[in-house]
Amino acid sequence: HKGGIAIAGRSAGGELMGAVVNSDPELWGAVVADVPFVDVLNTMLDESLPLTPGEWPEWGNPIEDPDAFALIRGYSPYDNVKAQDYPPMFISGGLNDPRVTYWEPAKWAAKLRATKTDDNVLLLKTNMGAGHGGKSGRWESLKEAADEMAFILWQLGVEK
Repeated sequence: HKGGIAIAGRSAGGELMGAVVNSDPELWGAVVADVPFVDVLNTMLDESLPLTPGEWPEWGNPIEDPDAFALIRGYSPYDNVKAQDYPPMFISGGLNDPRVTYWEPAKWAAKLRATKTDDNVLLLKTNMGAGHGGKSGRWESLKEAADEMAFILWQLGVEK
């Protein structure tokens, strides 16, 4: 990996991580995408998902608006994965997440693994007891942050 910059984002910020690794993968030395909203088009097309209709005012309704469909299709990370080198990535999801369903990060990780042209690490962690905000408990958020920081330090080659 060429870039020495680590980036991280969660939820809609994870969507941004997906967009920038598709557009400029060489810039990033490590990427953390926590509960990333990366399958935007398919989610916004599925009105059976409980949160989708309520999200149309923010994201657009691709079912009724062809311009919204084209716009979302143009940036949705899942739909724009291509055969290229990607930076090292740590992707996580929560099994009980009602906002970004656990299969979104899993589908994205699978598509990246099948398509990318490099040997960089791509980790997928599904938190079996977590929702959109991570696991609850006194130390759980600190443990999750430690995992992410350890990944970044490892990928950037920090020894001590």
